[in-house]
Amino acid sequence: MISDIEIEVLRLSLKIAGWAVLCSLPFAVGISFLLSRRRFPGRFLLDGIVHLPLVIPPVAVGYILLLVLGRQGVVGGWLYDVFGVTLVFSWQGAAVAAAVMAFPLMVRAIRLSLDSVDQKIEAAAQTLGASPLRVFLTITLPLIAPGILTGTVLAFARALGEFGATITFVSNIAGETRTLPIALYTLLQAPGSEDAALRIVGISIALALLALLASELLARRVARRLSGEPS
Repeated sequence: MISDIEIEVLRLSLKIAGWAVLCSLPFAVGISFLLSRRRFPGRFLLDGIVHLPLVIPPVAVGYILLLVLGRQGVVGGWLYDVFGVTLVFSWQGAAVAAAVMAFPLMVRAIRLSLDSVDQKIEAAAQTLGASPLRVFLTITLPLIAPGILTGTVLAFARALGEFGATITFVSNIAGETRTLPIALYTLLQAPGSEDAALRIVGISIALALLALLASELLARRVARRLSGEPS
């Protein structure tokens, strides 16, 4: 049986991952469009910064967040002084850490979808008088919907499994920042907690498999609708 504490950890993890993906999705679409369709100075630098969390240790990402968004950080200090908002040691900060770590996966999936869209279709719509915004909303966005869905679900799964950046930035606080991987780490430090640790592992694997399955099914369904096939 799953204990109340494990249910609490699961709910907190789902909330953090959900907010992480929801808040970062518009930025991911915008950044993906810039990287795919625009040529500007510093484009490769932006691309590198976006994908940096994939190649540096998550603990380093957490430390950078702590320096920038902590009480003494440039952004974190301003948020606290002006709005009284602090991200350190809070579930909101955990959502920020999860969003940063999952963001590259979302951008990559959306950008690949944008690269595969025939730009002649968009150009034809513009020659008929459609504005760039209307072309994006009515043509480009539906065509890249499978990539957006795939990126969103994969980012959600990555956010659920985030550990290093989260524990470095917001610590390990029961009921506030203790997500599934942090709860597993905590249990592994306590003798006699093997059964609970195995349940956490099982929950994590089940959620990851469900996310991957949902991503595949949603992408196929959208692709069939775009091609005119019955769903």
